[in-house]
This record gives sequence, C-alpha cells and structure tokens, in this order.
Amino acid sequence: MRIIAGEWRGRPLRAPEGDTTRPTADRTRETLFSMLASRLGSFEGLAVADLFAGSGALGLEALSRGAASAVFVEQDAGAVRSIRANIAALRCAPQCDVRAGSVLSLGPIKQPLDLVMLDPPYKTGAGAVAIDRLVRLGWIGEATWISLETAAGEIPDVRRCTVDAERKVGKALLTLMRLKA
Repeated sequence: MRIIAGEWRGRPLRAPEGDTTRPTADRTRETLFSMLASRLGSFEGLAVADLFAGSGALGLEALSRGAASAVFVEQDAGAVRSIRANIAALRCAPQCDVRAGSVLSLGPIKQPLDLVMLDPPYKTGAGAVAIDRLVRLGWIGEATWISLETAAGEIPDVRRCTVDAERKVGKALLTLMRLKA
C-alpha cells in the first residue's frame, strides 16, 4: 500500500497485521479519489473523517492532497497501531485525531465535516447505521460528501441520503452520496 497522489505520493503505508481488517486496494482508492476530485475540485483545507479506518489510508490520502485535518476512527487495536505508525512516518500528527473505538460510540461534533469516508466490514450494514447516527450527531451536514465502500453486490440502505454516483471496482462498490434536501 502506498499514497497515490499529492505531497506524499509514493510513500508506503503500513497495513495492520492479520485478516481482521481489509485495506482498500490502491486501484479502489485511486478510483474513489478521482470520483471525489471531480466533485470537490480540490481537497485543500477540507475537514475529513476516515471511519472504520483500518490503516488510515483514506484519511492520509486526503491529507496528502491538501486536506487540513482528518479524524481516524478504528476499534481494532492492531489497526490503530498501524494508523499511528503511518501518521508518525508522514509527520502529520498535528493534523490528525485518532480515536480508538467504535464509529457507533462517537459523540456529537460542533460543525459538520466536509468529507466522511466509511469502509465498514462488508455485508454488515454498519455503514448505513453509522451514517444515520452521524447525521443525528452533526458530523454530516448538507454540504458534506459521503463515501461508502461496500461489497460489489451489497446495496447500501441509506434512506437519509441521495446517491450521486456508484462505481464497481473489483469486489468493491463505491457510493458517493449527500444528505437529501
């Protein structure tokens, strides 16, 4: 795994050991960030969240491309160690907030983020549950872009959102959405 573009392009990322997490493949991440760039224009100054973060690759990719800050949420202890090691290697700790715990245990936030990226375990429905909760807690607002990675055959059941784009990449389905007006 490596950073695909931006300031840290080509820098390697440490993945958690074992099979409890499923890192997003470089090709899938490249497709996702291409989809996001066509909608956001730039990542400059954005506040982002990488939820069900694994190695933290999604949040770190956003930071490499100019995001101002990233919140990483992961409950697997080995994955949290990988996120912290990757942050240390890239020397970006001041921009990062690592939270060891469940996405579903997050509390309210003062202002919505610009981009929320979720890569939950496949075929669990955890992404849809998390999005619903994050909307209620203020993490997701009208201007927030939401990225959800699910298994290719899995149809996200996110009633509060409108799907803007879907793209199948290998075994993954990438869905970009926003809150319904």
